[in-house]
Amino acid sequence: MGDPAGIGPEILVTGYRALREVADPLVIGDASVLEAACRVCESDLGIERVDTPGDAAFTADRIPVIDLDNVADLDRGVVRESYGRASLAYVERAIELALDDSIDAMTTAPINKQATALAGSEHAGHTGLLADATDTENYSMMLIEADLRVSHVSTHVPLSEACDLVTETAVLETIRVTDAALSDLGVDDPTVAVAGLNPHASDGGLLGETEELEIEPAVSRAREEGIDVFGPESPDTVYVRAARGAADCVVSMYHDQGHIPIKMLGFQGDGAVSGVNVTIGLPIVRTSVDHGTAFDIAGDGVASEASLVDAVGVAAEMASGRGRAERRGEPA
Repeated sequence: MGDPAGIGPEILVTGYRALREVADPLVIGDASVLEAACRVCESDLGIERVDTPGDAAFTADRIPVIDLDNVADLDRGVVRESYGRASLAYVERAIELALDDSIDAMTTAPINKQATALAGSEHAGHTGLLADATDTENYSMMLIEADLRVSHVSTHVPLSEACDLVTETAVLETIRVTDAALSDLGVDDPTVAVAGLNPHASDGGLLGETEELEIEPAVSRAREEGIDVFGPESPDTVYVRAARGAADCVVSMYHDQGHIPIKMLGFQGDGAVSGVNVTIGLPIVRTSVDHGTAFDIAGDGVASEASLVDAVGVAAEMASGRGRAERRGEPA
């Protein structure tokens, strides 16, 4: 459900019937907060409290909710430790259910990083929490918008640290998990492009050495493993080329390098935001909306559900892709 004080509950309500077209959507959150969201959104949907996924009826007029009942009072648009603790509890329960195969995939509504930090979380967001909870060492964030996909060698770290994290090992592992995720997404014979770190991918060494010392060896090793990959490419052109079909995904070296082109495509003129965030490399399927809690409009009933609907669709697609791979006897 995400942070109770944000727009997560509202987009679950407004998007529910669209979600049912691609999946059996089960909410993990607080039922009373969702009931309040139904009133805000003037929705005729009801709330069905269930104990397990198997108890859910998945009807058109009632949202099934595993009710953790952990929001004592609701004050929308504010940062609170209790809301951070509640949103972490929803994620943790979803991870447990995914790990024991009670659910096929999980999609997360937005959390507030300040609130989760107040609640004691050591992670800047969902990604590190998911990796720790699933004992995953090699993982990455992939963003999807229209015909463009990007994955990241590093995400929520200062830029000065991000540059030091561009190593041959890190780039190679990101290429590997990217290639595997594309297969989960149903991409046959995927092609991966790799962005450089420096302007013009160092312009033959004139603008830095990272490409020659770290990125090029990683690309060569990945190619030796049978991955269709090329680069490092100039960061100011590779995303346009990929969006036009030259590659199925671009491996970005740091957060903003990959996020900016995605956000340019995903922020729509009417204020709505589309796009999907996928944590790749995990033993479970996890996607997320590609926007924040939007505290400024929480409670107004006007938030767009577009990114949530896209995220659940991608989660369903990846879960199906893993199922197909397992039936063929391939690694999921």
